[in-house]
Amino acid sequence: MTDSPLPRDPRTALVDRWRDTLLAARSGAPGDGPGVGPGPDAGPDAGPDPLPYAENLLDRWDEPQRRYHTTAHLTAVLDRIDTLAPYAADVHAVRLAAWFHDAVYRPDRTENEERSAALAERALPEAGVSEAVTAEVARLVRLTVTHDPADGDRNGEVLCDADLAVLAGGPEEYAAYAAQVREEYGFVPDEAFRAGRAGVLRQLLALPRLFRTPHGAAAWEARARHNLATELELLRSSSDPR
Repeated sequence: MTDSPLPRDPRTALVDRWRDTLLAARSGAPGDGPGVGPGPDAGPDAGPDPLPYAENLLDRWDEPQRRYHTTAHLTAVLDRIDTLAPYAADVHAVRLAAWFHDAVYRPDRTENEERSAALAERALPEAGVSEAVTAEVARLVRLTVTHDPADGDRNGEVLCDADLAVLAGGPEEYAAYAAQVREEYGFVPDEAFRAGRAGVLRQLLALPRLFRTPHGAAAWEARARHNLATELELLRSSSDPR
């Protein structure tokens, strides 16, 4: 009888995922599927050590003001990108964008996506990533402001679908997500939060499609719209003085 393997530390697992993605991206390996690894010239000595970049990003994702936008969210988005990888034009760029898309996050600020994109534009060239891939990563990060990629934007479709898939969770999962968002905005009075959150929900519901990939449209669209509409109705009823 063999011993069961010990569970891997989540942070260690994320460091490994970062290393694999960074090496693949800077080696020029084709990013057309979930199992593509670094090219023959990639390796620890082909560029700067990936570890300090991973540690910096993970420290950002572990900041105390976060309740939903944590390493658990990062892991979930990366997992969904693995599922959606066949639809991406460059899955390595999409994965890098996932790492950076909420790397700067202050719930009391409105420029988080822009600052996160700017961080990617500074860090990735230093880490050995080409200008073209860096530009694509920054573009994708900025796209998460609207989650509304243009038709044919395969990378944008994959990132946005992966980021929004939490909206399609079961009742308990969605309730936990909504509660974590409220915690992040704990400094906002209830009435103001309800108004702001309702605006976000209406903006999402107004999109012709929440999910653009075939998998997202089939697996997540209906459930996500149901959850959004339900939360919006709960917000309305909680603000009704009757």
